[in-house]
Amino acid sequence: MINLETPKKFRAFVQQANQVADNFLRANSRKYDLAEHSYPKELDLLASLVDGMSDSGQGQGAGAAGVRRGEDEDGKKSKNAVKNGTNMSSVLSVIEMCWGDVGLLLSMPRQGLGNSAIASVATDEQLEKYKGTWAAMAITEPSFGSDSAAIKTTAVKDGDHYVLNGEKIYVTSGERADSVVVWATLDKSLGRAAIKSFVVSKDTPGIRVERLEHKLGIRASDTAVIVLDNCRVHESNLLGSPEVDVKQGFAGAMATFDNTRPLVAGMAVGCARASLEVMRDLLEDAGVDIDYDRPVQSQSHAAATFIQMEADWEAALLLTLTAAWLADNRKPNSMEASMAKAKAGRVGNDITLRCVELAGSLGYSETSFLEKWSRDSKILDIFEGTQQIQQLIIARRLLNLTSSQLK
Repeated sequence: MINLETPKKFRAFVQQANQVADNFLRANSRKYDLAEHSYPKELDLLASLVDGMSDSGQGQGAGAAGVRRGEDEDGKKSKNAVKNGTNMSSVLSVIEMCWGDVGLLLSMPRQGLGNSAIASVATDEQLEKYKGTWAAMAITEPSFGSDSAAIKTTAVKDGDHYVLNGEKIYVTSGERADSVVVWATLDKSLGRAAIKSFVVSKDTPGIRVERLEHKLGIRASDTAVIVLDNCRVHESNLLGSPEVDVKQGFAGAMATFDNTRPLVAGMAVGCARASLEVMRDLLEDAGVDIDYDRPVQSQSHAAATFIQMEADWEAALLLTLTAAWLADNRKPNSMEASMAKAKAGRVGNDITLRCVELAGSLGYSETSFLEKWSRDSKILDIFEGTQQIQQLIIARRLLNLTSSQLK
């Protein structure tokens, strides 16, 4: 039976993550928001700490590292036990870290979204091979955004290598990461089924960072344009099976999103919670009484708005935890992952912006973090699949329609 309270075995870990977020991330939040593209050196020590916690088994999936469906901590698959594993612990960790700072969490070494992609589809041998790597994830191209099936980057077999050609944009940690998970098509005529992902080391000839983007939010995180020009990678760098299964279609590639979308939802939940906590203090200081025993229509506009935001936030949190729990227990979670991402992305953006509005001039100035959190939250409703794409996926699942039947 699912229980969405924080599991007892994770409570001390979550408290540690909160302290790290407060003392490391939030303490440096404004510094690196203003110093865009400067590498946050303070994160090196934090990354070493997270690595040590994970290696010792104390981390329980610390940071935003990859998660692997259906395995216990010792790597063995359990058949009957209901469990809270690395999916749940990673989501709980991400919530706390993004309560501190989203951009800095995305900048942490060896905690990239590409790591989650590797964990989702890699073979056991590949998991060992790429252990310790810091992997960015390159999907989006100039010709498309959320429609991953429209990928034009090609991977052509040449002996025991693949030759990759194409351009990827909005690659989070694209400059700082030491490798990039590149999504490419083996054969455009075969459609979605031919899309595979490759781990490409940044020192491979033919891959280069073309430029870094200046952004509205998450400015501490570098976002790159990456060009692949006759980039040769060994066939062993193709994640998972090289076989093109037309019947399976895009399912293998989409397994990545089933794991990463709850993580992004967790980012939005953490950022929104930070805004709500600051807003509550501001309202109390202003003498606004928030009474949960009275109907909202009989309270002030500010109090009623705050109660509504809290309710929306809690719904987003529960959906996020549900998606993670399902993954830990080897249950299908594609629809739930999209529901969590859709709800948390929208709610996170709405809450942070409404907090700016309620706080007035204080919310719009740099004297508080409210304006920064409103900027940071916007991307969380966009990357890993936009709000509109998530709603489309949910509709297809509910109506039992294919992507060709409901576009």
